[in-house]
Amino acid sequence: MSKKPLITAALALPLALALGGCAGASSDSAGSGDAAPEVVRIGVVGAGDPYWETYKKAAAAEGIEVELVDFSEYTQPNPALAAGELDLNQFQHVIYLATYNVNSDDDLEPIGSTAIYPLGLYSSQYDDVADIPEGATVAVPNDESNQARGLLVLQSAGLIELEDGGSTLSTVADVLPSSKVEVEALDAAFTATSLPDVAAAIINNDFIADAGLEPSDAIAQDDPSDPNAFPYINIFAARAEDADNPTYLKLVEIYQNTQDVLDGVQEASGGSAVFVQTAAADLVTSLHDVEDDIRANQ
Repeated sequence: MSKKPLITAALALPLALALGGCAGASSDSAGSGDAAPEVVRIGVVGAGDPYWETYKKAAAAEGIEVELVDFSEYTQPNPALAAGELDLNQFQHVIYLATYNVNSDDDLEPIGSTAIYPLGLYSSQYDDVADIPEGATVAVPNDESNQARGLLVLQSAGLIELEDGGSTLSTVADVLPSSKVEVEALDAAFTATSLPDVAAAIINNDFIADAGLEPSDAIAQDDPSDPNAFPYINIFAARAEDADNPTYLKLVEIYQNTQDVLDGVQEASGGSAVFVQTAAADLVTSLHDVEDDIRANQ
């Protein structure tokens, strides 16, 4: 999920306008002659981030008018997209979309990647993971996708061991007794405020700044190059029947290749974004793999 995790997420928002029918791709190609620009509605979290205006201008230069629809709850953009009230959304990572699809019996698809936002472990007491004492308590978010991801960070840092090596579906119940620390699951909004009371906490990117922290303060984080991080790639999502829409694919390309947009995203993320250009087919494969895992564990 974008910097507002999903993930983080991770990592979205109430419909800000009365939404009519969705604007599909017309027969006019983007940027063609004097044709009226196509209007594409994109659901996002945090439409006030300055880079979105940069993005809209870059799209307009290609003959595409982007209308942003801002949400305040992560639970809203996917149903709005499925209902045809949006053409695309861009707020979530692959795991979040997989969870939505399975729970809603839907088939939304990723059509392009944006970035991975590493999930970090922070402490107000210790400057190094190795200094965290045996038996100390570490907090993780209690939402499904970020809890599993946070546990994998703790395992990579040598603080815990997870049953069967852990997965994107791991929970606190999978932490083995042989682990160095105790793990407590808290609402994601409270992991930052828990720092005075715990040895360390996994803090979702949404709440880093609120805690007076920066991504560089993390004493451990996941590695975007690790295969385990692949499902945490943030994506543009569309309805399955629109996955090959050339205008929508052009909008992904504009996001990925407009340096002013990328610079703005990086600034908004506090320097934490790791940009990726992943083939849509690989994203869809990852989506289906996660969906299968979720169904198998229900």
